[in-house]
Amino acid sequence: MSDDFVVGKNINSYVGPAGGWGALSASVQTLKQERAINAIPALMKMNQPDGFDCPGCAWPEPGKTTITEFCENGVKALAAESTSKRVTREFFKNHTVKSLWSWSDYDLEQQGRLTEPMVYDQEIDQYTPISWDAAFQLIGEQLRMLADPNQAVFYTSGRTSNEAAFLWQLLGRTLGTNNFPDCSNMCHESSGVALTESVGIGKGTVQLEDFEEADLIIVIGQNPGTNHPRMLSVLQQAARRGCQIVTFNPILERGLKKFIHPQETLQMLTGTSSSISTHYFQPIIGGDLAMLHGLIKAILTADKTQKNILDKEFIENHTSGFSEFRDEIGRTDWSVIESESGLSRAQIEEVASIYCNSKKVIACWAMGLTQQKHAVSTIQCIVNLLLLCGNIGKPGAGVCPVRGHSNVQGDRTVGITEHPSESFLKNLDQQFGISSPRNSGFNTVQTIKAMESKSVKVFMAMGGNFARATPDSSRTAEALTNCELTVQVTTKLNKTHLAHGKKALILPCLGRSELDVQASGKQSVTVEDSMGAVHASIGKNQPASAHLRSEVAIVAGMAKAAFPKNQKMWKALEDDYGLIRDKIESVLPKLFANYNRKIKKPGGFRLYNSASEREWNTKTGKARFIAKLLPILKLPNGQLRLMTIRSHDQYNTTVYGMNDRYRGIFGTRRVILMNSKDMDSLDLDQGQEVVIQSHMEDGRKRKVSGFHAVRYSIPQGCAASYFPEINELIAVEYFADRSFTPISKLVPVTVSKSTE
Repeated sequence: MSDDFVVGKNINSYVGPAGGWGALSASVQTLKQERAINAIPALMKMNQPDGFDCPGCAWPEPGKTTITEFCENGVKALAAESTSKRVTREFFKNHTVKSLWSWSDYDLEQQGRLTEPMVYDQEIDQYTPISWDAAFQLIGEQLRMLADPNQAVFYTSGRTSNEAAFLWQLLGRTLGTNNFPDCSNMCHESSGVALTESVGIGKGTVQLEDFEEADLIIVIGQNPGTNHPRMLSVLQQAARRGCQIVTFNPILERGLKKFIHPQETLQMLTGTSSSISTHYFQPIIGGDLAMLHGLIKAILTADKTQKNILDKEFIENHTSGFSEFRDEIGRTDWSVIESESGLSRAQIEEVASIYCNSKKVIACWAMGLTQQKHAVSTIQCIVNLLLLCGNIGKPGAGVCPVRGHSNVQGDRTVGITEHPSESFLKNLDQQFGISSPRNSGFNTVQTIKAMESKSVKVFMAMGGNFARATPDSSRTAEALTNCELTVQVTTKLNKTHLAHGKKALILPCLGRSELDVQASGKQSVTVEDSMGAVHASIGKNQPASAHLRSEVAIVAGMAKAAFPKNQKMWKALEDDYGLIRDKIESVLPKLFANYNRKIKKPGGFRLYNSASEREWNTKTGKARFIAKLLPILKLPNGQLRLMTIRSHDQYNTTVYGMNDRYRGIFGTRRVILMNSKDMDSLDLDQGQEVVIQSHMEDGRKRKVSGFHAVRYSIPQGCAASYFPEINELIAVEYFADRSFTPISKLVPVTVSKSTE
């Protein structure tokens, strides 16, 4: 065991509730750590109708907000953005890129906000200052030099606003490419594929108000306590009024067991927590599809004896494929369901009984499902479950994929996709006088392969941390170095900026909490939350540096340099974001009619959702029951099913701190959570240093060392470790069927004692 890892110091089991004084204390500590004085008054404007949207998750705001409409994660995100720490030209002068590569994600994050454009100097291996005009000129020249527009890639982070994302895709399509990989490729792409095929729209169908009416809420593969804390208050209210909340998660998560709302005075003073899950089950990693097969099988069986459980009128009038689906479920044997799910028949039938006695059901999920090999089939099985009793398209019921980053769904809506529709491209061409390409572009996995083969010359990123968010981290970083030019639009320094092309630019942008003033005055941007509501976001803080530019201004600057003949148009869009929204409305008239007028209303407006209205834009014209043969997922003896997780001190690849309070892990991230029986079989002590090796079919040896084994409540044969550190073990080629989402849930690994 290494000297800096001590059981009792690094591992200290947590048995309290989520939220409460712990959340309040952590929030205050973060504000102090970042010396974020501006963040305190700004918090009163975060998620408010006249304020700015939280730069964290996409959980929606309620119709009537309180003055403190934020959570611990929101405080951390705002504190990081409002920090008084600065990364200046002096910092880069004192550090080579090679030396910075050895820094941790946390150490890079802690340096603070970037202050001016920087360009890589190969001779001295350092970033040096560059003017905005010179940076744009370099980009324009490089884009015009390409032999093929598809040699350029435009990556998008889910933080990007609708306005910036729309211009980003316009820039790429004016150039002539559909290469728009984005963070959705790595998180909820499986949801989009599955839902589009099943119900005709790749989004959830519920609104926040539906949680006030549901009789049953099913939470699968999701940890809101860490990833969407404001969701806990909604679940708390549902549980209080008697709604059943059934959770399926391989790991026992505190936020799904007990919760104290930090903004409820009585709870805080008395320490009285609320129960969240009425029922909690721990399937094995990858066992969700089998569990859902069993749940549906039990419901179909109950309908034969009790009658009137299924909504037969809904099935007849609104669905297709029911008979074939029913027959496929009937062929699945209970012994297979039990072995593949890790749950007993009695447990599954208990949930089936709850479902049969519930009139309104919501199913929520996140990346615990979407990053599985059979993610699309699993999500379609959730749809199948809800269709049985007409639980889509009525109040209090529906599908709820809970998106991560704050505008990942909005970016896709306004055109960030490698598979654009013909109607979108036709309208885009008409509005801007261009000829958009009709071929499919690269997704994230394909982008890595294309850079690896040197068929991509220019990689441009609107935010994000591509080299760390993607699988095969070292391989992805090496692929980035093959590029002739890499461009990163960002607020803070991260690892991807150090995996640079032969030429490289770091372009610092405004944060969402900061004032954005252009030629026509103060600007607002818009975002779409996880439930399809679009609202305005208006920054309040002074920018971290006078040299920062907005994302919109940066894209416009690139476009003016790349397409000199169109300078006037791009300048007009840069000067007035309302003109961008007018163009979005013209390209997507059904969704964004009266866009500028609607966002002036507090809370904005909800985009039209066909499935919510029981209009099924599928190939059969109805909601589709889709069932496939249940796969048998077996690993060789000695291998464990590893899943990636986030700590409570991070958001996506951004690491705010080294603690994971709810899991009792402190001061370290290099741990692997294991079942006690698995540790005993390997003769591992609590906290023992181990080596983790994955077993991918491509034959490459991937292993990480310096990790410590921790006993945890997780099924035997399963393990968990933190993203992004563990991404090193996942092959680029290891992705979900049909969605290309990297598989981070069920990575086959072996664990052995460290010999160092």
